[in-house]
Amino acid sequence: MANQHIRIRLKAFDHHLIDKSASEIVETAKRTGAHVKGPIPLPTKKERYTILISPHVNKDARDQYEIRTHKRMMDIIDPTDKTVDALMKLDLSAGVDVQIKLN
Repeated sequence: MANQHIRIRLKAFDHHLIDKSASEIVETAKRTGAHVKGPIPLPTKKERYTILISPHVNKDARDQYEIRTHKRMMDIIDPTDKTVDALMKLDLSAGVDVQIKLN
């Protein structure tokens, strides 16, 4: 697989979980002889929801909730067949969304 690279993007709500998964991927790729760039932290997406807690009036009484989506990206340069097999067999934590692109 000469002159190719694999781009892996991870998404999760828990930053500890995404960092653990990213380190597992980097460790697996380096163990099989591939060169890894990353993990690169991408901007965190923050979604805020404001809800009125009063059933009738009192516009000032509100609660705010927030969901943060953490993202990481890494490139695996010149992956070997052994690297691809090891990454396919890798079991990551539940709650981590993985996108893989082969260029």
